[in-house]
This record gives sequence, structure tokens and C-alpha cells, in this order.
Amino acid sequence: MYNQSDKKKIFVGLSFTLNLSVLFLFKYFDFAIDNINVILAKCNLELLTPGFDLLLPVGISFYIFQALSYTMDVYRKEIYVERNFLKYALFVSFFPQLVAGPIERSKNLLEQIGREHGFSYENFRQGLLWMLWGYFQKIVIADRIAFLVDTVYGDVYQYQGGYYLLASVLFAVQIYCDFSGYSLIAVGAAKVMGFQLMENFDCPYFAQSVAEFWRRWHISLTSWFRDYLYIPLGGNRKGTIRKYINILIVFLVSGLWHGAQWTYVVWGGLNGLFQVIGSFLLPLRKRVAEALQVKEDSIGHHVLKTMATFVMVDFTWIFFRAESVHDALHMIKSILTIYNPWIFMDGSIYKLGLSQKQFHLVLFSIAILFVADWLKYRNIKILDKILEQNIWCRWTVYLTGILFVLIFGIWGNTYDAQAFVYFQF
Repeated sequence: MYNQSDKKKIFVGLSFTLNLSVLFLFKYFDFAIDNINVILAKCNLELLTPGFDLLLPVGISFYIFQALSYTMDVYRKEIYVERNFLKYALFVSFFPQLVAGPIERSKNLLEQIGREHGFSYENFRQGLLWMLWGYFQKIVIADRIAFLVDTVYGDVYQYQGGYYLLASVLFAVQIYCDFSGYSLIAVGAAKVMGFQLMENFDCPYFAQSVAEFWRRWHISLTSWFRDYLYIPLGGNRKGTIRKYINILIVFLVSGLWHGAQWTYVVWGGLNGLFQVIGSFLLPLRKRVAEALQVKEDSIGHHVLKTMATFVMVDFTWIFFRAESVHDALHMIKSILTIYNPWIFMDGSIYKLGLSQKQFHLVLFSIAILFVADWLKYRNIKILDKILEQNIWCRWTVYLTGILFVLIFGIWGNTYDAQAFVYFQF
């Protein structure tokens, strides 16, 4: 006979099996078949052909993980059992963050669903301002940069060296503004209705190590993997080697979570590998810094570490964006071996989908984003500062922001607005 604990483990196992089976069927079945066929072809065996073609539901990875977190939280007795099916269904399919997160925990969102939410002017105002900042990131910056990035990455063998470098740096900005913008819109929309969702981004490009970057980037997913995969695998409790293995497993799975392509697996593996190398070399770096009398708390040292971190992260983004690992390696080789800096001075970069005025608008908008993130990184809350001003100053800021987004945003029938990048996951 099974005892109560065994029954709980069985039901948790069934929940994970069913949910992950659905995710595998829709997202990874064709990927698995394709890779099996590669092996069979090398062995001169008959290839497998799938008997059906399934359309991938938008955001399936997000709400599958949200459902799994509820199962684990109930098993760990961190949340009550929700017996009202409609409330549970609302938790899993809460529309502001349904298709691209943040991946909410039952301890936060489910408990809020059980409470009444009256109208609050403060929530309404704050939510709309977050949404406005999200729209600025998405349709002013991300969608505009997408024209240049898609041009270069869409035909990688037509360009060389500096073109790849420019497109890769701008893609780092694009994906940040695209995903952070959606998260802000989702959090803002929920705030208008009285719901508090978790922050999903915290100035990630000011991080001074890859490990810190991942504490600031896609926080809801990173913390999900920490709580439901890294810690159950043993975390850092079973020795250094096991910790490194667990980190690599988590980031390889994270890469596969993002998409059924080897480019995502390589991207995830590199992010894990950089963290392992960084942790392994930390004692040596400290001894070298002491020997050279480097002031680790100096501004110059912080800037150097931030720049080095961005270079490593941006290197991995090349695999994330490229159509294949082969394309990514071709681009990296070209960046390292072909030098054509004159393209930044002879107007060549203005033939990549953005005119000179549009390109300069991108740079101006990125400068605004940089200042805003730097102030946030320094714990200076811009929104609070704005709300402290008198009514005329506040509304000047509001209207300026709205007009800027309306005038310079990529939207309307005359534009091919880009879908949110993370909708495909």
C-alpha cells in the first residue's frame, strides 16, 4: 500500500509527465524526429516521417511552466490547494502575461486572484506609465532596430565583419527592449487591474559578470529554473564539481526551452560555460588583482567588467539569433578576421534598412534607455521623482512621452510591425 507521501509523489510525477509531454509534442517532436533521421541516414536506415503537423500554440512554454510551479508549490506546502477550477484557470491563463511572461508563481498571483480588487487611481496611473515605457522600448527602439538586424541576419553571406558586429550589438539591444517592453506592458496592464506581477528585468546590461546578468535578465525564468531544477539537482550543496554540472544542465535546458534548435542549445550551453569558467577563475582573478594592486571598487574596474560581460553575452546572442550554428560560426569568424571600419563612415550602414535619420533616432532612443537604466541601477527611481513634481510638470512629461511614442513608434498600416520575439517560445 502507498502511504500519503508516496501518493503525493505519484501525482506530482503524473502532473510533470503530462505537462511536459504536451510541451514535447507541440514543440520538440519534429526536432527529435529530425535528429533521429540524421542518425538513421548515417546508418543507411529508413527515415522516420511524422504523420501529422501541429501548429505551435503561442506562449506554450510560459503557461506550462506556470502550471508546473503550482504543482510543486502545493507539493512543498508553499501554497494552498485551489479547489475553484475557474480561479486556477485564470492563474494559468492570466491574459496580461499569458504569451510571454513573466512566469508568475502561485504564491504571488493565485493568492491575488482570490482577493477583491477595487479601482485605484494610483495603480491605474502607475500601470499606464509602465505600459508607456514598455511601448517606447518595443515600438520605438526594438521594432526599428529589427529592420537592420533582419537585413543582416537574413542574408549572412552577403555581408562581412563590421556589418555583423553592428547587427549583433544592436540585436542585444533589440531583444532586451522587445522582451523587457512586453514585460512592462504586461506588468502595467495587470497593475491597472490591481494585480502586482514580478519584475522581469533589472538593468541586465549593467551586470559585471554573466552570473549577475542572469540574475537581472528574465528573472522569472531564471528563478524558476533555480527553484525547480537547480536546487532539486543539488544546487551547490554537493560539492564544486556537482555545482558546475548543475549550472550546465540548467542552462542547456534553458536553451532548449527557448526553442527546438541547436542554436538555442549552444546559446544556453555557452552561458552556462561562461559562469562555470568565471566561478573557477575567481580566486585566480582576485590574486592577480591583489598582485597588480587593482582597486576592484574603482569606477574603471566596474566599467571594464561591465564591458567584458556585455561582450560575452553578446557573443552568445549571435547563436540565439542566427538561423543555424553554421551561420553563427561564419559570422563570428568574419567579425574576428575581416576589418572594414570604413562602413561606419562612408554611409554603408544606412543601406541596411534604416536611413541616416532613422539610425540617429535609434542612437538617441538608446541613449535615453541607457540613462534610464543607469539611474535605476543607481537606485534612483525615475517614476517616483516624476510623481513628486507638480501637476504641470507631471503632465508635460506624460504628454511628451505619449507624443514621442506616437510620432516615432513603428506602428499602423504603413509599417510591418514586428511580433514580440518571445511570442515564439
